[in-house]
Amino acid sequence: MPSAKIYYDSDADLALLSGKQIVFLGFGNQGAAQAQNLRDTGIPNDKILIANRADAYADDAKAKGFIVEHDFEKAAAIADVLFVLIPDQVQPKVFNGSFVPHLKENVTIVIASGYNVLFKLLEFKSTQNVVMVAPRMIGSSVRSLYVKGKGFPCFVSVEQDGTGNALPVALAVSKVIGATKAGAISSSAREETMMDLLAEQALWPNIIMLFREAFNVLQKAGCSDEALCYEMWMSKEPAEIFERAAEEGFITQLKHHSTCSQFGQLRGALALDGVAARKHFEDTLYNQILSGKFSAEFSRLEDGLEKEGDENPLNELYRRADETELAKAEKRVRARLAGLLQ
Repeated sequence: MPSAKIYYDSDADLALLSGKQIVFLGFGNQGAAQAQNLRDTGIPNDKILIANRADAYADDAKAKGFIVEHDFEKAAAIADVLFVLIPDQVQPKVFNGSFVPHLKENVTIVIASGYNVLFKLLEFKSTQNVVMVAPRMIGSSVRSLYVKGKGFPCFVSVEQDGTGNALPVALAVSKVIGATKAGAISSSAREETMMDLLAEQALWPNIIMLFREAFNVLQKAGCSDEALCYEMWMSKEPAEIFERAAEEGFITQLKHHSTCSQFGQLRGALALDGVAARKHFEDTLYNQILSGKFSAEFSRLEDGLEKEGDENPLNELYRRADETELAKAEKRVRARLAGLLQ
């Protein structure tokens, strides 16, 4: 496979954003972080508008000194650059209903997730730019790393070049939020969505299942709840392992473990047959994700996800997960050791 192109500060021209009205649809974790980074990079505050319904997020934006507009139609009409930073499941209804009819013909629409673009759930005019600038960090880290003068990993792509200068604008947007300091990686909505959804629907579910079943086996063998919870995750050792892996390498970090641990992990990993896991990943990718099956199911749940209590399908999944022995044991341990965990 060819290497992806990586864009740095020197590849971006902030002059492309000079005098432009920039609108943020949403002021959640990413919206708050990116809007503050953008302002601190030099975009005048009066050229930044936060489009958000009247709620705690809007109050937070006002407290941080931003101009807030609750009327989405007014916000849409003045946008030269529009950041769409509300949750995936509500984007089609809000964007298509309140923004599309009022957007400028040459607006640049910035997405941070490829999901709705890949599955064609958002409506765009052919004259409009659609670009992806997708930080690979949670919003608080996007902000804190910027404040420290550091960059953060980010994907950038052009999904529709309506004006002929979509890539330069996308790079300017990447730079103004701080993404090109470390290097923005050329990607696509398809690539970002495939990796994101496969991790969410196959990789991490398998990790959760493996922890759950290992817990069950060790508990039945006589290990206490307290010992298991701390040994397996509450000590934060897994978090430290992943941090080392990010800094030094997925395999290289093993050298920080004991010789017994290194031997056991490498021997065990190389002995495992990954065929069944690979088939599961392939089935999830092609038959659930790229086929549109998951997207269609998730879209049908949109209204339910706004409900409270048992009517919310996500709450039902949490209820079932809470019935596992691992979850029950953790609650017992946390209740018993509340003082130690503070």
